[in-house]
Amino acid sequence: MNITDLRTLISKRQIMWTEHLSLRLRERGIKRADVINCIQNGEIIEHYPEDKPFESCLIFGTSVSEKPLHVVAAINPNAGCCIITSYCPSTDKWESDLKTRKERK
Repeated sequence: MNITDLRTLISKRQIMWTEHLSLRLRERGIKRADVINCIQNGEIIEHYPEDKPFESCLIFGTSVSEKPLHVVAAINPNAGCCIITSYCPSTDKWESDLKTRKERK
């Protein structure tokens, strides 16, 4: 999986939004446009090849208003880009670049 494949699916509007995801986005004040902006302009910072049912990745980018954002996404061959979750990263768990995980103590 690479960012180009995800961007292609996004540009074709082949996006899977689950009800659970929609609820989480509302709780976190994140809009669908923010998620799309993050994928279109961000970079993959972690790969999760063992995730089931599909390999996924963590993308670092920004919201429409340029706030830092993380999106976890996968490619479902039958449905397109599957957005798993999205959240605003904090320095509690991430280094100041918001791309590098802090080591667990």
